[in-house]
Formats: sequence, structure tokens, C-alpha cells
Amino acid sequence: MENTRRFTDGLPANNALLWGARGTGKSSVVKAIHAKVNEDTPGALALVEIHREDITSLPKLLHILRNSDRYFVLFCDDLSFDGGETEYKSLKAVLEGGIEGRPENVIFYATSNRRHLMPREMMENERGTAINPSEAVEEKVSLSDRFGLWLGFHNHNQDTYFSIIEKYAKHYGLDVPQEELRAQAVEWAMTRGSRSGRVAWQFIQNLAGKMGKRL
Repeated sequence: MENTRRFTDGLPANNALLWGARGTGKSSVVKAIHAKVNEDTPGALALVEIHREDITSLPKLLHILRNSDRYFVLFCDDLSFDGGETEYKSLKAVLEGGIEGRPENVIFYATSNRRHLMPREMMENERGTAINPSEAVEEKVSLSDRFGLWLGFHNHNQDTYFSIIEKYAKHYGLDVPQEELRAQAVEWAMTRGSRSGRVAWQFIQNLAGKMGKRL
């Protein structure tokens, strides 16, 4: 939030990478921050979602946005690269702005399940087949280094999961005794194989549906 506010105030700010476990709210945080900034300063910030396969066209987009009076967060959800893909090289140039430099009214936010945006085995393969292994791996890791702000999202423990469930139930007026609510929540999490904000929300939707209540 602080990074985004500085950006919309015309001050220096960093590209941000939100990485970690699935369903823990990475994308939701970006969207919520965008909504909050625009609530406080209407129209100050535009959120432009781009897809990984469109990365090679980013220089053209930056050239267009450079002449706008608005501030833009370019948002790439679930960004990652697999073996054989070379788009990450284009992205590295974009994050630094290339020869022209990144426009002062544009910043890049991305979410990923991988801290370095690439699977570990891909880096290990590079280490094993390259003439200079350290240089090959450094080239891959240097992509995530282009993000000045890293935020890690980790798996929830059971207490956090219960807290999310209970706050949702209270907010939406789902009147279920705590012991029963927790028992159902545990059963739901076991069938999904994880405890996360996404799983908690899915449980609440299921519970509300069974109770005949709208959210």
C-alpha cells in the first residue's frame, strides 16, 4: 500500500512480486489496494491486466501509456515460466525500461507461486548442462531481482483458517455455533487438501447456500 501510494504521488516506487502458496490472497491484495487508492483519490490509478503470452508486446504498450496523465499498475497474475520459454528475457528488459527507461507513470506488479518465477528443476537443468553453470542460473534468477519489493504469502495454520472462517460467518450473519462451524470447516479443508483463504471462502459459499442465505 505504501509503495503504491508513493507511486501515485509521483515519488519513486518499486515493481512488486507477490509470491507464495496458492489461494492465500496475492491477487486479492493487488485488486484491493487499487480499489482503496481510487476510493481515496478517484481516478488516480488504473489497473491494467496483462497475460504472460502478451509480454513481448509490452514495449508497445509502454510507449502508449507514457503519454497519459494517469498512473498505471500493469498486473500479471500467476506469472511463471517453464523450460524452453524465452519471454522472461523480454520481461527483464521491460522491468528496467529498456533504452527509453520505464515510464514514470507505470509500475509492474505480478503474482506467482514461485519466488524466482521458474521451477527449481529448470534451474538445476541449466546448472547441469551449461558450460558455465553459475552464469546460466544467474540469468534466470536475475528476473525476480528486477522486482524491488517481494511479499511472501505462506500456507495458513489451522488457527488462521478458523479465524478467517469465523470472521466471514460473523460478517454475513451465518449463525452457526463455533464448535459446529469449526468441525464443518475442518472437514471441508480435508476434502480440498489445503487450508487457505480461497478454501475458506468456498466453504462459506457452500455453508450460506445450505442455509439459504445470500452473500
